[in-house]
Amino acid sequence: MQEITPEFLRPRLLRRQNDSHKHDYGRLLVIAGCETMPGAALLATGAALRSGCGLVMLHSTPRTLFAAAASYPSAMLSEDPGSHFSTVPEKLERYTALAIGPGLGWSPGTMNAMMDLLGEACERRIPAVLDADALNILSVMADWTELIPPGSVLTPHKGELKRLLPCRDDKERETLAWELCAETGCHIVMKGYHSRIFTPSGECLVNTTGNPGMAKGGSGDVLTGLIGGLLARGYGAEDAAALGVWIHGHAGDVLTAKYTAEAYSSRDLIDELPCGFYKLEHDAYVDL
Repeated sequence: MQEITPEFLRPRLLRRQNDSHKHDYGRLLVIAGCETMPGAALLATGAALRSGCGLVMLHSTPRTLFAAAASYPSAMLSEDPGSHFSTVPEKLERYTALAIGPGLGWSPGTMNAMMDLLGEACERRIPAVLDADALNILSVMADWTELIPPGSVLTPHKGELKRLLPCRDDKERETLAWELCAETGCHIVMKGYHSRIFTPSGECLVNTTGNPGMAKGGSGDVLTGLIGGLLARGYGAEDAAALGVWIHGHAGDVLTAKYTAEAYSSRDLIDELPCGFYKLEHDAYVDL
């Protein structure tokens, strides 16, 4: 097993050029939220805006977009006219990565739109972060492994992984996870205490940040947006996943030091994501 540490991550960091503009740093499409779960989309979008990618587009329902416009004025907005995700945005080729799943719900129209979206993403070779309801929808589809775009990252917690890869025990499930990575070229982030990343080469990366204070609703949505933004920024799947889990966990460690593990929410994680970038770039701890 390879531990994910600052020393492991620093050589992988991409640098920004002085003579550059927003289109040099990628464009992320976030597909998340529905009329009854708008918050998940906002958490993913807010984290994506802290990832370093150039542009973030949120495709969601009217209620979600209304809240996003007030919370994140730098995000672009694309309206889905229904109460759930039901239409694939036009000109998908404009995006360098997708982040799909937080708060989508399970409507029949969403399942159909998901198949169309992933089919086009596979054809155009646009990598995606697949989380939450995107994974739950995949788990009930036949031949779902064929719908994973090359270079994608799946971010299940233990329950979602059980639905995706039903088997006798956790040991067998880990073997199936590696086989899935090898078959599809994806990386799997198994979320939890010291999250693990399964790679197509059969390696396992183990995160070294994070704490029980992050075991709250919405923490995974923040991770989805962050990894999606890193993919869009130009990182490969392994580097985006490794950077994402480490920076995400470091934000939780900063908040626990400030407020205890009990007294912060997943929304607070977004504002502390820069602390992880700072430590990696400057080799210094920020003041807690």
